[in-house]
Amino acid sequence: MIESTTQYLPHPAGHRIAYHQLPGESPGVIFCGGFMSDMNGTKAVALEAHCRDHGRAFVRFDYLGHGESDGEFADGTIGGWCDDALTVLDTLTQGPQVVVGSSMGGWISLLLALKRPEKVQGLLLLAPAPDFTEEMIRHEFNDQERAELLANGRLLRPTEYGDEPYVITQQLIDEGSNHLLLNRAIPVHCPVHIVHGMNDSDVAWQRSLTLIEQLQSDDVTLHYVKQGDHRLSEPADLKRLSHLVRELWHPYPEGRNR
Repeated sequence: MIESTTQYLPHPAGHRIAYHQLPGESPGVIFCGGFMSDMNGTKAVALEAHCRDHGRAFVRFDYLGHGESDGEFADGTIGGWCDDALTVLDTLTQGPQVVVGSSMGGWISLLLALKRPEKVQGLLLLAPAPDFTEEMIRHEFNDQERAELLANGRLLRPTEYGDEPYVITQQLIDEGSNHLLLNRAIPVHCPVHIVHGMNDSDVAWQRSLTLIEQLQSDDVTLHYVKQGDHRLSEPADLKRLSHLVRELWHPYPEGRNR
């Protein structure tokens, strides 16, 4: 099996975006990772292997300040990371794409579908976290954390996903408010699959119901995994991921409403 290797895409802002790419048929797949995750995660690598087996084009990448890409994580914003994903979509892919987004990557994927509807054939959103910056301020931060964020412009929050705490900046919160989606109808019209674990301790499964209510697409399917956590990286989860991506590859029969 030929492994993909890390390559670097220059971004107009001056940093380099690290990525792995497989050539193949269209529709291809682009994977958008989560907050403080990287392109070498279990789901991204498993999806790359699946695309290789089926001869499909595939790209996984790291946002600014993530993984092997340039920059500091604390300098990142939702808009900036979306722009990284947009640069990857515009520069590295040909033809229609299925965009797979995990957690924050689900928010990024939705923004891509809004900005490039002609290129996004379908969305597969895994424990999607649109508007999570707003959710933090309203429901997660306590008074002490809010005061620390206001005084220092940043806040360190421990995480179970690694030894290093999350760096939450005031800039991230403020800029994120420019990209909120759940407070209005979302004019995404492509097919959408959403998968959410009901044991997700990071993004409540009920938030996917709110997302469905706002999506304008007539073709939205929600898959709840009763014992699933936020990672959705167990063997059964990966099998489900591969199956749902295959569903989004194939064009619909003539006359079906997309």
